Amino acid sequence: MEKLIIAIDGPSGVGKSTLGRRLARHLGYIYIDSGALYRAVARKALDERVSLDDHFELARIARLADFRLEGDPDHLRVYLDERDVTREIRLPETSHASSVIAAVAPVREAVVDKLREMSRAGGIVMDGRDVGTKIFPDAQVKIFLTAATDVRAHRRLEEDRARGRDASFDDIKVEIEERDLRDRTREATPLVKAADAVLIDTSTMDADSVFERVLEIVRSRG
Repeated sequence: MEKLIIAIDGPSGVGKSTLGRRLARHLGYIYIDSGALYRAVARKALDERVSLDDHFELARIARLADFRLEGDPDHLRVYLDERDVTREIRLPETSHASSVIAAVAPVREAVVDKLREMSRAGGIVMDGRDVGTKIFPDAQVKIFLTAATDVRAHRRLEEDRARGRDASFDDIKVEIEERDLRDRTREATPLVKAADAVLIDTSTMDADSVFERVLEIVRSRG
């Protein structure tokens, strides 16, 4: 079977990473979480005390930093300039900073170039917010996941509690709504469904149902 590029897009909390990891594992593909690179840029900016308003310096970090992803889909490690930052990029302050940084056009261009380089050989599953529209507009399989805001907030709440973090449903819902607004209104590649992407609403679907539906689509394109 031809090595496909599978693009999975959608807002936070819809199950992109869960689906992406499972698909990659099942198909023997490489899994790439595009958001991890933006988080890594954010982590470096925070460590170097770079203002999130300094777009020139943020773009410089994105261009010059060395990113590497290692491990299988379920144990992906993220390296920034040879330092393992897998845990650090999931800290709340990094998450907030990455959502701001991801709206900066020069940063997105630099990260997109690196993601394309990582995926040149094909046989990859990549999730994000502009994979099917910007990074790989010619991807053979494009999926756009969506879900009701309350459902997404409950999912994120469960994830945070599982990680031992204090969180409230209302705070998480506000964060998701703010992130959605930034993603959909940013000047650089806003979050939109690609015209040829298959739309799947996961609000009432479990992970198994979503996986089986997408696997049917992949098989039909292979």
